[in-house]
Amino acid sequence: MQHTQRAHTLSNDAFAALGLGATAYVRPAVIQGHTAYTIHTVDGAQIGQAPSRALAFAAIIQHELEPVDAN
Repeated sequence: MQHTQRAHTLSNDAFAALGLGATAYVRPAVIQGHTAYTIHTVDGAQIGQAPSRALAFAAIIQHELEPVDAN
């Protein structure tokens, strides 16, 4: 069975767990009236925040994860 065929048989939770521990995503947010960027695990748990997108990506890379935008 090819990889693309296997992906169709995974549950939503199993599919989300594939990137858990390897990927973090960045999402803009307003915190105390200021724009910030929150950092989340694949399952949606917030694990950090930064004052800029660039710093959020740098923090993710520093922790040996792959950064992606939430949008």
